[in-house]
Amino acid sequence: MNAKKAINAVVSGLMAISFTFVSQATEKTDSALERQNLNKAIYCMEILESRNDLKPEQRIGILRDECYSEDFIEHSPHIIGGREGLFRVFEGRYKKYPKLSMSIKRSASDGDLVWLHLHVKHTPQSIGAALIHIFRMKDGMVVEHWGVGQPVPEESKNKITMF
Repeated sequence: MNAKKAINAVVSGLMAISFTFVSQATEKTDSALERQNLNKAIYCMEILESRNDLKPEQRIGILRDECYSEDFIEHSPHIIGGREGLFRVFEGRYKKYPKLSMSIKRSASDGDLVWLHLHVKHTPQSIGAALIHIFRMKDGMVVEHWGVGQPVPEESKNKITMF
């Protein structure tokens, strides 16, 4: 084997080994904490948006005691005052939309962050909105929230759904 072929063989071998290590390094498995954070965020979102069997004060009590930290930070420019501001907004929604509901379409977690992709409807007949919530979790509580959303249109310009 000449020197050029030997060098090519060594370089090819090194590349194959490095690709193996890169693919192994990028494989992600959820840690126990990530699974706990994801499950807790889903539980809290279900209480917040789907538990119409609970009275508003019961919902808020659960959310206050089990879900949202006293130091909760809300990034929405439409909500004043951290967690109590969030609770005031939802108390109004519960009265205005007693059949408020949501379904989780996708969810993911990474470290202390959780993402939920939702379909939220004010009434069973409404088309609803697509929302994405990002939560930062700490000690089993939501400590920070970012959200984006858009209404589901009557007609789409393509055949791909929002969900």
